[in-house]
Amino acid sequence: MSVLKTLGLFAATAVAEILGCYLPWLWLRQGASVWLLLPAALSLLAFVWLLTLHPAAAGRVYAAYGGVYVSVALVWLWLVDGIKPTAWDWAGVLVCLVGMGLIAFAPREL
Repeated sequence: MSVLKTLGLFAATAVAEILGCYLPWLWLRQGASVWLLLPAALSLLAFVWLLTLHPAAAGRVYAAYGGVYVSVALVWLWLVDGIKPTAWDWAGVLVCLVGMGLIAFAPREL
Protein backbone atom coordinates (compact mmCIF):
# COMPACT_ATOMS: atom_id res chain seq x y z
CA MET A 1 0.00 0.00 0.00
CA SER A 2 1.42 3.44 -0.89
CA VAL A 3 2.45 5.93 1.77
CA LEU A 4 -0.24 8.46 0.82
CA LYS A 5 -2.96 5.83 0.69
CA THR A 6 -1.89 4.46 4.08
CA LEU A 7 -1.82 7.93 5.66
CA GLY A 8 -5.19 8.82 4.14
CA LEU A 9 -6.74 5.61 5.38
CA PHE A 10 -5.31 6.16 8.86
CA ALA A 11 -6.60 9.76 8.86
CA ALA A 12 -10.11 8.65 7.87
CA THR A 13 -9.93 5.97 10.56
CA ALA A 14 -8.94 8.55 13.17
CA VAL A 15 -11.78 10.90 12.21
CA ALA A 16 -14.25 8.02 12.50
CA GLU A 17 -12.92 7.07 15.94
CA ILE A 18 -12.80 10.62 17.26
CA LEU A 19 -16.30 11.40 15.99
CA GLY A 20 -17.58 8.14 17.47
CA CYS A 21 -16.24 9.19 20.87
CA TYR A 22 -16.99 12.92 20.61
CA LEU A 23 -20.72 12.53 20.00
CA PRO A 24 -21.35 10.56 23.23
CA TRP A 25 -19.18 13.12 25.02
CA LEU A 26 -21.52 15.85 23.74
CA TRP A 27 -24.49 13.87 25.03
CA LEU A 28 -22.97 13.17 28.45
CA ARG A 29 -21.14 16.43 29.12
CA GLN A 30 -23.05 19.03 27.13
CA GLY A 31 -26.61 17.72 27.42
CA ALA A 32 -26.96 17.11 23.68
CA SER A 33 -29.59 14.77 22.26
CA VAL A 34 -29.40 11.07 23.03
CA TRP A 35 -29.91 10.55 19.28
CA LEU A 36 -26.23 11.43 18.81
CA LEU A 37 -25.48 7.91 20.01
CA LEU A 38 -26.74 6.45 16.72
CA PRO A 39 -24.25 8.27 14.44
CA ALA A 40 -21.61 7.68 17.12
CA ALA A 41 -22.16 3.93 16.91
CA LEU A 42 -22.07 4.04 13.10
CA SER A 43 -18.88 6.05 13.22
CA LEU A 44 -17.24 3.51 15.52
CA LEU A 45 -18.33 0.70 13.18
CA ALA A 46 -16.68 2.59 10.32
CA PHE A 47 -13.56 2.97 12.47
CA VAL A 48 -13.30 -0.79 13.00
CA TRP A 49 -13.98 -1.54 9.34
CA LEU A 50 -11.36 0.97 8.17
CA LEU A 51 -8.72 -0.67 10.36
CA THR A 52 -9.38 -3.99 8.60
CA LEU A 53 -8.45 -2.51 5.20
CA HIS A 54 -4.73 -2.52 5.98
CA PRO A 55 -2.77 -5.55 4.77
CA ALA A 56 -0.37 -5.62 7.76
CA ALA A 57 -0.83 -7.63 10.95
CA ALA A 58 -3.43 -6.13 13.30
CA GLY A 59 -0.99 -5.27 16.09
CA ARG A 60 1.30 -3.41 13.70
CA VAL A 61 -1.66 -1.55 12.20
CA TYR A 62 -2.87 -0.48 15.65
CA ALA A 63 0.61 0.66 16.66
CA ALA A 64 1.17 2.70 13.50
CA TYR A 65 -2.37 4.09 13.60
CA GLY A 66 -1.67 5.58 17.02
CA GLY A 67 0.75 8.12 15.54
CA VAL A 68 -1.77 9.34 13.01
CA TYR A 69 -4.52 9.38 15.64
CA VAL A 70 -2.49 11.80 17.77
CA SER A 71 -2.01 14.05 14.75
CA VAL A 72 -5.69 14.08 13.79
CA ALA A 73 -6.70 14.64 17.42
CA LEU A 74 -4.62 17.83 17.51
CA VAL A 75 -6.19 19.05 14.28
CA TRP A 76 -9.59 18.27 15.87
CA LEU A 77 -8.54 20.28 18.94
CA TRP A 78 -7.86 23.23 16.66
CA LEU A 79 -10.82 22.99 14.26
CA VAL A 80 -13.59 21.72 16.54
CA ASP A 81 -12.57 22.82 20.03
CA GLY A 82 -11.09 26.11 18.82
CA ILE A 83 -7.82 25.64 20.73
CA LYS A 84 -4.69 26.31 18.73
CA PRO A 85 -2.03 23.65 19.33
CA THR A 86 1.31 24.86 20.67
CA ALA A 87 4.74 24.33 19.17
CA TRP A 88 5.20 21.56 21.75
CA ASP A 89 2.03 19.89 20.51
CA TRP A 90 3.32 19.95 16.93
CA ALA A 91 6.71 18.63 18.08
CA GLY A 92 4.86 15.73 19.71
CA VAL A 93 3.00 15.11 16.46
CA LEU A 94 6.31 14.99 14.60
CA VAL A 95 7.66 12.40 17.04
CA CYS A 96 4.47 10.33 16.68
CA LEU A 97 4.57 10.45 12.88
CA VAL A 98 8.23 9.44 12.79
CA GLY A 99 7.37 6.48 15.00
CA MET A 100 4.38 5.66 12.84
CA GLY A 101 6.55 5.76 9.73
CA LEU A 102 9.10 3.41 11.26
CA ILE A 103 6.41 0.95 12.24
CA ALA A 104 4.36 1.11 9.05
CA PHE A 105 6.99 1.48 6.36
CA ALA A 106 10.14 -0.28 7.58
CA PRO A 107 11.40 -2.94 5.19
CA ARG A 108 10.41 -6.42 6.32
CA GLU A 109 11.16 -9.92 5.20
CA LEU A 110 8.09 -11.77 4.04
